[in-house]
Amino acid sequence: MTSMYHSTRNADACVSAKRAVLNGLASDGGLYVTDALGETKIDLERVATNTYRENAAYILGTLLDDYSAEEIESCVEAAYKGTFETDDVAPVVKVGDAFVLELFRGPTSAFKDVALQMLPQLMSRAAQGAGEKIMILAATSGDTGKAALAGFANTPGLGITVFYPHNGTSEIQRLQMVTQAGDNVAVAAVEGNFDDTQSAVKRIFGDEALRERLAAQNTVLSSANSINIGRLAPQVVYYFDAYAQLVRAGEIACGDAVEFCVPTGNFGDVLAGYFAKRMGLPVGKLIVASNCNNVLSDFLTEGVYDRNREFFKTISPSMDILISSNLERLLYYASDGAAGLVAGLMDDLAKTGRYQVPDEVLARIQETFACGWASDEQAEAAMKECHDATGYVLDPHTACAWHVSKMHPHTEGVPRVVLSTASPYKFCHDVCEALGLAAPQDDFACMRELEGASETKAPAALAALENTDERFGDVIAVGDMSSYVETKCGELL
Repeated sequence: MTSMYHSTRNADACVSAKRAVLNGLASDGGLYVTDALGETKIDLERVATNTYRENAAYILGTLLDDYSAEEIESCVEAAYKGTFETDDVAPVVKVGDAFVLELFRGPTSAFKDVALQMLPQLMSRAAQGAGEKIMILAATSGDTGKAALAGFANTPGLGITVFYPHNGTSEIQRLQMVTQAGDNVAVAAVEGNFDDTQSAVKRIFGDEALRERLAAQNTVLSSANSINIGRLAPQVVYYFDAYAQLVRAGEIACGDAVEFCVPTGNFGDVLAGYFAKRMGLPVGKLIVASNCNNVLSDFLTEGVYDRNREFFKTISPSMDILISSNLERLLYYASDGAAGLVAGLMDDLAKTGRYQVPDEVLARIQETFACGWASDEQAEAAMKECHDATGYVLDPHTACAWHVSKMHPHTEGVPRVVLSTASPYKFCHDVCEALGLAAPQDDFACMRELEGASETKAPAALAALENTDERFGDVIAVGDMSSYVETKCGELL
């Protein structure tokens, strides 16, 4: 029997995994979940002997079980064979007395590559026979945009439009997006922050009139953000694979507990760890690391989610988020599938900017999740301390997690893995400043400075941006995003 997916806000209208991937967001604004999550446990002994691609096929086949084994295997081969620096995809490295899961070895040097090399494969196979043209929408705080553009560029029958906050990303992140090649891609800066941009994208998905006009052109909208279950599912794989690497290295035995410290803003990266735990991974704690936009830390401590606070622009811009969309999925599972409760909480958030969960829901969440946050100054100190002690270079997001991990009590005998976010060369100016190096305003001069001061080399694709022409220069108002999308559907599809 195949798993069915439904909205976090209404468990009645169920769809297949393929349709959930194509839709991206449920029609009521909720996120797709399955009540079958965890019914089938993953065999850890099998995982420990598998390659990354074998684990991806095994775990994705379990989560998205209406895809055939042949479809999943072809998706895995297309996504991960020869597209990352190593066949390991995401190696675990020992840094001092800690472990770092290196998720930045993909084509755009960010952890989003692991999922966004896979999502286009899942989506294109789900679309076969449906006869629909699909426009992918993505709001990005920095890394999702480029990873999605790279994954979907020139995919037949699909277009992609990416929105990012104007002056809200690093210069390297911006250049990665605005230089993207492809006949089916569009990129625009939005006058606002990431939350403004993401909220507008959600409103576009809920626009019935727009949906009807596009349907008349045989066009549908879908999402590349982690609100799409096809984005989230591939991230579950690297938790299991990290565990397998620790087993093979003799750091743990199968069945031993492991903790993970995860830098996150939209709550997708750490939620994948929760999915892994429900599927049988022995996770001790999932430690959520925020920057000073610490709405998640406050929620996990007090049970009150309140976005009515000052928004800070930080050196870790991919975490500059006050509306953490994937938290909605956790609320559904932690409340034992109380879709009505979730719908009410999301209504409170939309109307008042805050909500409070019942005490029993918070207690259940706190059984698995811990939290902490780092200021820019603390992240900078973590970068310098780590480099001085070990020679390892952290990016500012991973540095937040490094700081939080150091501050959070360790459980005796339980190893902790810090999940990395991106190559430090995507944020080389801030990294150079933190390490006490010369930090010229030109990012490419900073790249060369960092190369000279460390035993690392800038990824070739990032270095090449210095001589790549910009293709996209649109800067639009939040209120113009819908018309922009409709125009691009006509132009690109």
